[in-house]
Amino acid sequence: MTGSGGLIGSEACNFFLNKGYEVIGIDNNLRKYFFGEKGDTSANLHELEKLNNFTNFSFDLRNREEVLKFMKEQAPFDLIIHTAAQPAHDWAVKEPFVDFDVNANGTFNMLEAFRLYSPTTFVYTSTSKVYGANPNKAKLIEKEKRYDYAEDQEILGITTKGVNENLSIDNCIHSLFGASKLSADIVCQEYGKYFNLNIGIFRPACLTGPKHSAVELHGFLNYVIDCAANKKKYTIFGYKGKQVRGQFHAYDVVTAIDEFYKNPKQGEVYNLGAGKSNSISILEVIDILKNEYNLDLDYTYEEKNRIGDHIVYYNDNSKFEKDYPNWKLKYNIKQIIKEIVESRK
Repeated sequence: MTGSGGLIGSEACNFFLNKGYEVIGIDNNLRKYFFGEKGDTSANLHELEKLNNFTNFSFDLRNREEVLKFMKEQAPFDLIIHTAAQPAHDWAVKEPFVDFDVNANGTFNMLEAFRLYSPTTFVYTSTSKVYGANPNKAKLIEKEKRYDYAEDQEILGITTKGVNENLSIDNCIHSLFGASKLSADIVCQEYGKYFNLNIGIFRPACLTGPKHSAVELHGFLNYVIDCAANKKKYTIFGYKGKQVRGQFHAYDVVTAIDEFYKNPKQGEVYNLGAGKSNSISILEVIDILKNEYNLDLDYTYEEKNRIGDHIVYYNDNSKFEKDYPNWKLKYNIKQIIKEIVESRK
């Protein structure tokens, strides 16, 4: 489990430990370097290290020799879940070498080590940013508190259900982060299809849950709630605060990974999310916090949006649900918000 202290990583570790597996993590808390103290994931790791059958290794996935040595000595594994990443498109501009080395080269190192020493099943958590700004080409309708996808779309890969895997990844700006994650996404597909290896590529919408170490540049829902609960000022960047994101709980990601593990495919790509029903705008979050939890958000508005930012993004799960009909969504948007609010008390 790479990124074992992160949101998906720690959730996956707990899930498989509870099922009786031995879990080995790799996490050197690079997230703290990216985002400072607010990005520190060491608390999650400390909790995991109290459990039986969990061991964490703290080394850098950019170190190819270290990755190969680790895999040779520790393999084989039943399942490898690769979530370790630099996750913010704004941060990537500051240190593009680091971003690309972590996201693209780190993934490549893991894939080759997997192929050589443990060719079992590999899951890579990609991102919706592989589609770049193409979702912004969709026809939208503006409502009082949000934008949404119009019914009469002219762009392949977007419907009122959300974004599906037919949306093009070409001819648009991606952000450097999106480009580095897309590089890793493509090479995962290639290893699966060229070498006939069991590899799943998951492209989730916004990931969330109470253990998310959210910051201004990453983790919008958790960060908004954290600002409201702790009386911190929040800045809305563009789109009138009506920008919409699908919210996908970490637990639902992990159960999807488990279904893939039971019946893996070779280099298959899946958009993951909870569809329109779990999508929410910033203004809608502000209203829910005020009306249902008596939490007022102190915010300012900047007209200029973040470069490469989506106006509306939520995923259509149809392909995954067709291939894995036993998978069921557990958390709706109201449950997600309630859980995060209660965790901040």
